[in-house]
Amino acid sequence: MQMLDDPKMLMIALVAAVCIGLAKAGFSGISLISVVLLAEVYGAKESVGLALPLLIVADLMAYPAFLKHGAWRYVWKLLPATLVGLGLGWFLLGEIDDLLAKRLIGICVLLMIVVQVFRRVSPDVFSRMADSSGFGLGAGVLGGFATMLANAAGPVIQLYLMSRRTPKMEMLGVGARFFLLINIIKLPLNAKLATITQDSLWENAKLVPGVVIGVVAGRWLIGRVPQAAFEWMIVGFSLLAAVRLLFF
Repeated sequence: MQMLDDPKMLMIALVAAVCIGLAKAGFSGISLISVVLLAEVYGAKESVGLALPLLIVADLMAYPAFLKHGAWRYVWKLLPATLVGLGLGWFLLGEIDDLLAKRLIGICVLLMIVVQVFRRVSPDVFSRMADSSGFGLGAGVLGGFATMLANAAGPVIQLYLMSRRTPKMEMLGVGARFFLLINIIKLPLNAKLATITQDSLWENAKLVPGVVIGVVAGRWLIGRVPQAAFEWMIVGFSLLAAVRLLFF
């Protein structure tokens, strides 16, 4: 991995780190902005391993803040399907190029946005579909696949929890538990693919302050954003990032 010497590129990477912190504080959709920025600076595959330690730092900061909200039982329910998705994503990451990886993630996110819009347009039909076991299975597999390929499963999991009518703070508590566990599981998988290296860890050291700023700012903002606005922000951020991944 090329170490960052250009101040402009370093600033872009720091903005991505702030987005990671904001996402872990509750603004999950904005995490895909960090995916796009880090891929531009480091390359798609390299950015996967570089982002993971930053995500874990943010997870460790966010988890204590949401201990009173959510429960581990929701995590265990999603975990088996997520592990299947992780396995698929790990295999593909070693086989495909950067461009195809970006396109696949964009498709995953767009699919979940369609599901969310459908919930608004046809709530009765959606309610019956969301209550099926297959819906949770699909969300888990897609989430595992997206998080392994590009650390981009935040919107997928939050859109799923929204479909289950999960209140905002409970959603954040479940997400904090889920991603702390999943990101730790991903460490040896990324090491096997050599996406985490000594150089990438040095880059992490430069970017950790941005993560801290994002988490602190996000904690202040999250209690001041209404539930409806919160949900539409997730959809909006997800849509913008998905379009960027698919077409640019």
